[in-house]
Parts: sequence; C-alpha cells; structure tokens
Amino acid sequence: MITMITDAASFGQALRARRRELGYTQAFLSEVSGLSVSFISDLENGKRTVELEKAIRLANLLGLDCSLTPRG
Repeated sequence: MITMITDAASFGQALRARRRELGYTQAFLSEVSGLSVSFISDLENGKRTVELEKAIRLANLLGLDCSLTPRG
C-alpha cells in the first residue's frame, strides 16, 4: 500500500504503522539504528524539527523507500 506523505504527521504515522506491523518497539529500533527513543517518538508524533537524514535512515531500516514523484 502506498501512503501519501504530505507533512511531518503523516510521515510519522506511516513510520509508526510500519514499526508496529513488524512488531518492533521503539527501544529495539533505537538499539539497531543508534537513534534515541525520544527522537523516534518525536518523529512518530509528527514533530516538525526532526533531522531529515535521520528520518530517512529510520524509514529505510523499516523497509520503506522514500521517493519524490512529480504530480500531474
């Protein structure tokens, strides 16, 4: 299923849904990614001040591809 990402909140919701689908905890992701649990939580909650590089790395760890597609 493709999820349209339109803002930080929808990106975070997609990450949370995938994490739960895989049965991962935020603590587990923290261990394997080197990112803090608080960062992962902030990202999943749509905090707008997160770092893009870390957000993309976490998405990739969850098996999600990030791509930009022209509209129209």
